[in-house]
Amino acid sequence: MTEYLDKQKRLHFDLTNVGLRAHATSAGLVQLCLELRRSGVLDDAALERIKGSIACDIEVSAPRSVATPAFRRDVRARIDRIFAGEEKIGHDDLLPVEAMDDEAFQGHA
Repeated sequence: MTEYLDKQKRLHFDLTNVGLRAHATSAGLVQLCLELRRSGVLDDAALERIKGSIACDIEVSAPRSVATPAFRRDVRARIDRIFAGEEKIGHDDLLPVEAMDDEAFQGHA
C-alpha cells in the first residue's frame, strides 16, 4: 500500500507542477471517461479505478486533520455523482473540497 501511495504522491506532484488542476481539465477528463464508457471502451471496473485514483489524489493532498473517513466518503460520493452527470464541477451549492472539515460531516459518519 505504501508503494501505491508513494506513486500517487509523485503523480499529484507532477500534475500540480504542470498545472492540471484546472476545472477545464477536470471537465474534459469526466467527459472523456463518459464518452469512452458510452462507446464500450471503458467498462465499469475501469471507470471505478479512474474515480478511485481521483479520490485518492484528493485525499493525498488534503491536510491530515481533514482526511477523515467521512471526508473520503463525501469526496467519493461527489465524484460518483459528477461521473453520473448528477452534479456539475464547481457547482455553487457544494462546499468546496478546500473548505471541508470535521464540522461539515456532523451527522454523516
